[in-house]
Amino acid sequence: MRKLLVASLFVLTSASSLSAQAVLPLYTGSVPNSMPSAVRETSVTLANGGVRISNVVQPTLTVFRPAAGTANGTAVVICPGGGYARLSIDHEGYDVAKRLSEWGITAFVLKYRLPNPDSQPDKTTAPLLDAQQALRLVRQQAKEYGINPARVGLLGFSAGGHLASTAGTHFARPVGDDKSGTSVRPDFLVLLYPVISFSDSLMHAGSRTNLLGATPPADQVRLYSNELQVSAQTPPTFLVHAQDDKTVKVQNSLRFYEACLHHRVPVEMHLYPQGGHGFGMHNKTTKDEWTERLRNWLDAGGWLRQ
Repeated sequence: MRKLLVASLFVLTSASSLSAQAVLPLYTGSVPNSMPSAVRETSVTLANGGVRISNVVQPTLTVFRPAAGTANGTAVVICPGGGYARLSIDHEGYDVAKRLSEWGITAFVLKYRLPNPDSQPDKTTAPLLDAQQALRLVRQQAKEYGINPARVGLLGFSAGGHLASTAGTHFARPVGDDKSGTSVRPDFLVLLYPVISFSDSLMHAGSRTNLLGATPPADQVRLYSNELQVSAQTPPTFLVHAQDDKTVKVQNSLRFYEACLHHRVPVEMHLYPQGGHGFGMHNKTTKDEWTERLRNWLDAGGWLRQ
């Protein structure tokens, strides 16, 4: 019995050290691009155990550190999806962070502000402001977490993929007035069934409306259609999408892939015939695991080396 108890304690200790969590406020002091309001964060737990967060007012990073001695110096900031209306923070956030930490990556789940004119003077830039601040904060605290500040990637699902691809193509002119000079360019991008284009033919209507409004001007539609913003400086990119996705058309990933090819940005894409939208880490229509394809890609790029 005593041996069993000791073994159980060892397993619990090992598991907790693998995914030990700390929650960091994204900003010190007041949150930029915010104003007093009656908006309050809400969290709903679904019947299947999934967690959906909305009305974020205080953005945070939840840290998942690798087990002692296994960290390789790479960090990934994770942007959950939810159509810019909510955050699917469990299967597109915490679950992925745990897997990355098993590979020696320090993972940070970003609880970013969703566009809300009641609490933000400029709802269009609030999510990007938070994503860019997350990259700054991780780099500024790199020494504390054993991170190489030149190995900080950004991963996003669905609308979180739009946010990640925006951060990966709009870094030359950061939003806000941060004076630190810390780079906001991700070192690599991982985009899972991402919203990329806001064009009429490819957009996810909810994401575009929530971010830009019901009748956005043409210049804003173009600015946030990220396949049009790719340049030679866009980070190496890994894409995953299902061809039968009826929520976010697979052409979103195809257009971003083609833009990367055009600008000679290293890019890898994996398309599945089926899977629909929102499958998270496991596409139940196939025995193939895209996470293993991602691990191979990260390894080939040198991101998993200690």
